[in-house]
Amino acid sequence: MFEKYPFEKLNELLEGIVPETDRHYILTIGEPQFQTPRFIQKALCDNSALLNKYPKTAGEESLKEALIGFVKRRYDIVLQKNQILPTFGTREVLFNFPLFLKPKKTAFPNPFYQIYEGAAVAAGSKIKYLPLTKENGFKNTLSQLDGDEDFIIINTPNNPTASVMNMDELIKWVEYALERDIIMLSDECYSELYIDEKPPSILEACIKAGNEDFKNILAINSISKRSSAPGLRSGYIAGDAKLLKNYLQFRTYVGCASPLPLQMAAKEAWSEDSHVEKFREEYRKNFQIAKEILGVEIPKATFYIWLEVDDDIEFTKKAWKKGVKVMPGRFMGREGAGKGYVRIALVYDEKATEEALKILKELL
Repeated sequence: MFEKYPFEKLNELLEGIVPETDRHYILTIGEPQFQTPRFIQKALCDNSALLNKYPKTAGEESLKEALIGFVKRRYDIVLQKNQILPTFGTREVLFNFPLFLKPKKTAFPNPFYQIYEGAAVAAGSKIKYLPLTKENGFKNTLSQLDGDEDFIIINTPNNPTASVMNMDELIKWVEYALERDIIMLSDECYSELYIDEKPPSILEACIKAGNEDFKNILAINSISKRSSAPGLRSGYIAGDAKLLKNYLQFRTYVGCASPLPLQMAAKEAWSEDSHVEKFREEYRKNFQIAKEILGVEIPKATFYIWLEVDDDIEFTKKAWKKGVKVMPGRFMGREGAGKGYVRIALVYDEKATEEALKILKELL
């Protein structure tokens, strides 16, 4: 029913391979290795007494206000309270929203974050894979669609390829969704890890397309990458108020409300921006190192390198023998997508990043 998760496939691939060194670099998972800022940790500790209360499915008003404030500062969009829902991260949304929607046919990028596929399978939806290739700049186009999809997921900035859609491209997707009366969800979890130019949101594209009520359109985002706090499990889904009203009712049965201490810590994190710039600077340094060592172009956003290799399986095995773990591209795709690439997560500090990439350079 479900495909094995990429990390399970990776463990099977590397079983029996013993690295030649005790120094290991795990560049497979998108988990920031930087310390969660102290002010966020303090807010969590200061509110630990709230563990004696059940959290609301709809989230605390103070957290919702912090999320609305973030959207206003970042995108200059003033959301109404019925246009945004706090969530327990975004992974749970990506899985349970299709269960709520029950689409007949779902389209999403290929390669992809595997929850997209798992949710479609669980919802009994047919799947349309939209290839991301070197030829299309690792960006999906409307011409790839069959025309009978009723739910589309786009992902920008993209995991794993690090591509970013521009505003004009997003506007076309919004217009298509309105013309065909299709529900569209934009996964924007890497939007804050940009190098120079801020990536646009599909919510901004809605405004420019005249869709000020965000009809049929939803965006999700997370604090995991933004604040180096994946364990905080704080995200949001925003957009079409009519969809969110019914989805909220569905969520009351799912039982995925965030504990109150986590919500209070998340409120502080979403309300403060300067700490995020510090993380962006760390990733800028890492990308510069990657450019110098591997000769790759610095992407516009994310902390991933989508590295082209001769054979992603053999390269992965050889890299682990040298103590560096990377993700074969084909494990993140279907129908051959991702083959010949490996995903490298630049989530360590400068020193560790340089050491790991020098090892990979020797294998290229």
